[in-house]
Amino acid sequence: MSVGVVACGALATHIADIAEAESLDITIYPLPPLLHNRPEKIAGEVDSLLTEIKGKHSKCAVAYADCGTYGALDTVIATHGVKRLGGNHCYDIFAGSKKIEEIMESDAGTYFLTDFLVKSFHRSVMVELGLDKRPELRDDYFKNYSRVIWLAQQPSKELEELAAQAAASIGLPLEIQNVGYGQLAQQVKELLSN
Repeated sequence: MSVGVVACGALATHIADIAEAESLDITIYPLPPLLHNRPEKIAGEVDSLLTEIKGKHSKCAVAYADCGTYGALDTVIATHGVKRLGGNHCYDIFAGSKKIEEIMESDAGTYFLTDFLVKSFHRSVMVELGLDKRPELRDDYFKNYSRVIWLAQQPSKELEELAAQAAASIGLPLEIQNVGYGQLAQQVKELLSN
């Protein structure tokens, strides 16, 4: 039986790519990426989905970092006896926690983007914050930020243009750091190990 992986919707496509490249026998159950706008709901949604799928698989795992749950996700992980991705958020997985710490030490006003956020920025950020209807609130929301760093997994000209549009829409300069999948492939394989 394949391993059932409850995954953050923002990582599900990347995990599917890794599974195909590594011939991993997994079934991915993505949760909506917009849960990141309400991180207090992530643990409950993961718990419900794990409960639903655990009888279908010999093993389950969770492809989320903590993602702002402040340990609530770890409580669910412990209850179900499964593993999750390491780190506080996917930025740690893609760029490494040390690099993220260095970036934040040099400028705590850094707003991070991943490929998923670049592609979905209008919907995930602008619409969710109501800035599509109330653009005058932009500076209130982003006044403490000084730059945007796109941690690029699979950079392309199209994504670079979207990243530039995202940064411009919130009035911040863009920096690009090509990080690839970082530790994601290794961490996914570790989730599947005994």
